[in-house]
Amino acid sequence: MSRAPALPDDTRPGRTALSVADRAAMIEFYCDVVGLRVQNRGETRATLGVSETPLLVLREDLDAEPRGEQETGLYHNAFRVPSREALGCALERVRDRWTLDGASDHGVSEALYCTDPEGNGVEIYCDRPRDVWPRTKDGSVQAAGGPLDLAALTAAADDATVSNGPQLVPDGTTLGHVHLEVSSLEAARSFYVETLGFDVSMSFAPGACFFAAGGYHHHIGVNTWNQRSTPADGLGLEWFELLVPDADAIDTIRERLVGDDVSVTTADDGIEFTDPDGITIRLRAAE
Repeated sequence: MSRAPALPDDTRPGRTALSVADRAAMIEFYCDVVGLRVQNRGETRATLGVSETPLLVLREDLDAEPRGEQETGLYHNAFRVPSREALGCALERVRDRWTLDGASDHGVSEALYCTDPEGNGVEIYCDRPRDVWPRTKDGSVQAAGGPLDLAALTAAADDATVSNGPQLVPDGTTLGHVHLEVSSLEAARSFYVETLGFDVSMSFAPGACFFAAGGYHHHIGVNTWNQRSTPADGLGLEWFELLVPDADAIDTIRERLVGDDVSVTTADDGIEFTDPDGITIRLRAAE
């Protein structure tokens, strides 16, 4: 069949939603360690973000079972801060208030890794300028996995003198990418590239694939490192959101999805559908 155009260049992640068992503990972590602030709170639901931008939804579900070892779903949510100073401050918070699981210099970015109170992976990272990103001979982005100079990053935090108020990360912080655990790289690539319209953006490690719009290093990552094989049906990732420029872009993508026999429903001023592993994706126009 004839393919619709690829995703618009400014397509990007918007929010991600987690089903949680202890909302209070999760709010404390995402505020005090990650650095977000609570924007609104209901009886079972809270939205966190920066300034007026929502990034994370926490929905308490006391009846949900913990995610099983074989279930697909979230590998990590990755929050992108706008400066090395902000990343240095994040390193101080994680060391002071939590546990740092790892830190990497990816060439395209510098990244810190930890795990939230309910086992969901979290990355906090800062991009390097695009013109210094490592590339292969054909021009593709080529990420690395080297050690991060934590001493230099700590020193960078000394230059962060501006108060961010109740949110500890600065305005401009976004949900930079979402990394998923899937059952099949081939099925994921077919869906995210051929059906949804992302580009394959870079190579990094065996057992993983990365997708992006607009030449970014990745908006979506998928891996099969833990050999998960069954759809998630409990706590953890509930859905994640992609933002596109306008309603016309939503209509174009809806046509592509329906043409490939993907069930599409209306949700939250946009559309909702699932990938081959049953992971729910929401798509709406950026405000």
